[in-house]
Amino acid sequence: MVVTAAAVFTPTGRTFGQSCHTSSDYDITLTAAALQFERKSAPYQIIEMQRGALSVNRKPLTLSAEDRRHVTAFESKVRQLVPKIKALGQRAVDLMAAAIHEEAARSSPGSASRPELKARVHARAQQLNTRIANSTTSKEWRPEAISGYVAGMLTDVLPLLTGDLTQKAVDLTMKGDFGGVIALKDQALTLRASLDQRIQARLETLQPEIDKLCPSLRELDRLETGMTQGLPDGTRLNLIKVDS
Repeated sequence: MVVTAAAVFTPTGRTFGQSCHTSSDYDITLTAAALQFERKSAPYQIIEMQRGALSVNRKPLTLSAEDRRHVTAFESKVRQLVPKIKALGQRAVDLMAAAIHEEAARSSPGSASRPELKARVHARAQQLNTRIANSTTSKEWRPEAISGYVAGMLTDVLPLLTGDLTQKAVDLTMKGDFGGVIALKDQALTLRASLDQRIQARLETLQPEIDKLCPSLRELDRLETGMTQGLPDGTRLNLIKVDS
């Protein structure tokens, strides 16, 4: 799951819609053998699920047969859910790349027509999609991480987007059209804001698919709530919180 302390997010940085308010205090790491849930805030805690077994800070708990079934089902449901979240993340990357091309065509047609821009956006998007596909921990899916990836992509391509405007500014300066130069400077300054708005509008289209994850998230909440075994610190298993 892509998690923050306040809400569960998709890689787009959006919450799971009005129908499914979800949060978690844990990062999750998947291995072939087990699921590990690491609490992001103090006190440190790591919970591991492995084929129906449950351990807290590396110490196994004694579970009833029913609780083992709950743990097994929880682990299975998470393994089914994570690829769906990662697929949404990859779709978000593709939508962001499309938004960059659209904004380039609108604000800087000369730059948009250059193969270098298309090649660089494609390479960046492919790099991010590969990173998401190969990731095994939600630490790489957090909104903060995704925002960093996006910032890197924009830092890489914005000079190409503004290159056409820069050349126009040089030409206008040579002609003494300083009013035109100022107008182009203002256009360059608003380019990033316009691009951010276009990306956000594109990502909005993912919300229906995000909302479809709610039943699985509610099932995870139901499975852990139904367990009878408490944790060593006296609390109950509470890896995910769903208010709906």
